[in-house]
Amino acid sequence: MKTQLKTRLAPTPSGLLHAGNGLSFLMTWALARAADGSILLRIDDLDNARSRPAYLEDIFRTIAWLGLDYDEGPSGPDDFSQHWSQHQRLDLYEEALSALSRTGFCYACSCSRKQWGSLAEGSAIYPGTCRQLGSSLSSPDTAWRLALSAPTVLRCEAWLGSPKYLDAQALIGDFVVRQKNAHPAYQLASLVDDVHFGINAIVRGEDLIPSTAAQLYLAHLLGWYSFGAVQFWHHGLVRDEKGEKLSKSYSATALQTWREQGRSPIDLYRMAAQWLGLAPEGIEKPAELVAALKRSWG
Repeated sequence: MKTQLKTRLAPTPSGLLHAGNGLSFLMTWALARAADGSILLRIDDLDNARSRPAYLEDIFRTIAWLGLDYDEGPSGPDDFSQHWSQHQRLDLYEEALSALSRTGFCYACSCSRKQWGSLAEGSAIYPGTCRQLGSSLSSPDTAWRLALSAPTVLRCEAWLGSPKYLDAQALIGDFVVRQKNAHPAYQLASLVDDVHFGINAIVRGEDLIPSTAAQLYLAHLLGWYSFGAVQFWHHGLVRDEKGEKLSKSYSATALQTWREQGRSPIDLYRMAAQWLGLAPEGIEKPAELVAALKRSWG
């Protein structure tokens, strides 16, 4: 019996959603519905310093404005806070961190991003400064990093296109799995959630290819081999007039601004169609994206 496709929308309440977020939501939704799959709304809210109630509300308003639905997840901000927040899954993250600590690959790191950025001469890859210090994982004011001392090439299955082979060492280096505040870092929390909810197909921007490599390697270390079969599609990015990817901090690109101006999401529907290899003409509703996809698949 064939396993039903299950994907997710996974925004963070750390800023107002922009056109790139909306486009990714649309493509994820259309692909899932065309494949008779199910969709989870998973909101990543571990970052207390950046999360705001207004940003949480914006997620639900954006999904409604786009005309999308989902099969599992919170019905609104209150339901999210009471039943779906990542803070209610801290025990799952702690179990994974405990398992990682037993692999012998974790080490304590006291460096700030500013400190290691200067040591790495502007590189986004941490230079391994603390790897040889041998500090205890229980040392105060330290994060946990995962030592990647050899090439870590793993196969990344493709939802659209051909499989890729990703090397976590080259793409992301010794990445953080536990923050200095003792909370799990994004790479670990995202993996734990995807495994917990049975996600088997993921749409994300090409800027998150390093995250995919990190999460595939983490799953390999933890023996969560089912994650190796997850299908990924890394789509391109929506960029501003300067060629920079859109930022949640730039309110002019926020979809909230579009709504306040009375703009229709039709432009996003048609852009999603183009990115999915479909003719954009005549696409005025999300359901028409699904119908066009089904026709293209024969």
